[in-house]
Order: sequence, then structure tokens, then C-alpha cells
Amino acid sequence: MAVRKLKPVTPGQRHMLISAFDDITCTVPEKSLLVPLKKSGGRNADGKMTMRYIGGGHKKMYRIIDFQRDKDGIPATVKTIEYDPNRSARIALVCYADGEKRYIVAPQGIKVGQQIMSGKNAPPEIGNTLFLSDLPMGAMIHNIELKPGKGAALARSAGAYAQLIAREGKYATIKLPSGETRLVLNTCRATVGIVSNADHNLEKSGKAGRSRWLGRRPRTRGVAMNPIDHPMGGGEGKASGGHPRSRKGIPAKGYKTRDKKKYSTKYIVERRKK
Repeated sequence: MAVRKLKPVTPGQRHMLISAFDDITCTVPEKSLLVPLKKSGGRNADGKMTMRYIGGGHKKMYRIIDFQRDKDGIPATVKTIEYDPNRSARIALVCYADGEKRYIVAPQGIKVGQQIMSGKNAPPEIGNTLFLSDLPMGAMIHNIELKPGKGAALARSAGAYAQLIAREGKYATIKLPSGETRLVLNTCRATVGIVSNADHNLEKSGKAGRSRWLGRRPRTRGVAMNPIDHPMGGGEGKASGGHPRSRKGIPAKGYKTRDKKKYSTKYIVERRKK
């Protein structure tokens, strides 16, 4: 899993860094686990644009990912490692002993033919899903649940991982990728290992067209707008635009937007790094 620098035979390829895709073992997805994915183009049910700078992009099918990992005690064999256009991480097709096939988020180091398992009796090895109460202290984990049985919510993107640092009573203390330390119920599940495709953050698109393939339209800078359109707009010539802020006037740097009365604040032991 590395990035590949292209020979600059065109201007768009001069600074391009793309994934080498050397970890991919199959290019055709499992048909039974695909569902159509409709694009909105940033429009709501009335056809009105509610999100700007969205539209176009390549057609995609959604791969149904098993974030619950609730098939306890049944071993599964990894059949393929595949590319998923809907996420930065790789996905793995696993086939359970009873014949059922599922997609999971592939952890780093997982190999075709490897056996994985979930549940209380699963060993704490890469790709196995256990309850936080059964994981060894200091373990690197991903795909962490916040509510038992709801499915993974934390540390799901490429290269992400959290660390189990303590356990007390019915809660486990986890250090998250953001640097935040928070309490999670011991009855929640997590998968051992680091999410695959850790070099994703090194990729460079190289040209505007690649952003269009991903469904991202050109973004207009606030300082280039008129005062009626943006707080940073207007002024004679190339004016600086004042303090950086959003179109609705919310400051962009250092301004806290988290609700002080949010229910989950009591579970946060230490806030994320500034």
C-alpha cells in the first residue's frame, strides 16, 4: 500500500500522486452486496440547491459493509481485498463457514485466505472483533461502536486507529485519532488493528478533473464574492476580506461550535488537541 508518482508526460501528471493499488486482489465486486447509489447534486426534494459545489462525478454502486460484526463464533475466510469508491479505506470480502458473504473494512496487514472471527471467544488478532471488555490493554483498534449493537462509528477511515488505555467499572477509556480521550461502554465492540490504506493522505489529485470525477465542483472563494453574498466579500481591488469566516458569519479559526449542553460531554475525559 503505497503511492505512485507518475512520469510527467502531461501537466496534470506533473505533481500527481496516486495509490499504487498493489493491495487490491479483485476488480469485480460481489454483486449480491451492491445497491444503487443515487446522486443528489446538492438538491433537496424540491429540486432546490441546498449544498453548493456538489454535482457530476462518476457513477457508483454502494457496497453494503458489515459494521455490526455480530456473527459471533463463526469463522470467516478473507476471499478478496477490494477498492471501494465510497470510502478511503480498502474493503475485504469475507465468506463465513455457513456460506454467507459480507464486506468488512479491511485492516492493515490482512491477507487473502486469513481467518477472522468475532465474539467473546475470538482471539485479539488483526481483523477480529471483540467487546471492549475482552480486548487487551493498549490494543490498537478501529471500527468502534458508541452504542452496543448499533455498529461501528469511530475510526473507520484510511489509516485511522484508536487505543484502549484504561477500563473502570462499565466503561473503557479510549484515545481517539483526534487526540480526544473518551469513555465508551465495555459492551461495545471494536476490531483489532489499524484501518488499511494508511498512505491515502499522501495522495495528490494533480488536476481539477480528478475532483470533478469525485463529484466536487469548483469552490468560489469568499473574498471573490460581493458583500451581499459573503461576509468576506467586497472591497476595492484584491481586499483581504477581514477575519476568515463562513458564509453564515461563523469564524473559521479557533471558534468553538460544540454545544455546551451536549449529552455526550460527560463521556469526554480530555478534549481533542487545538
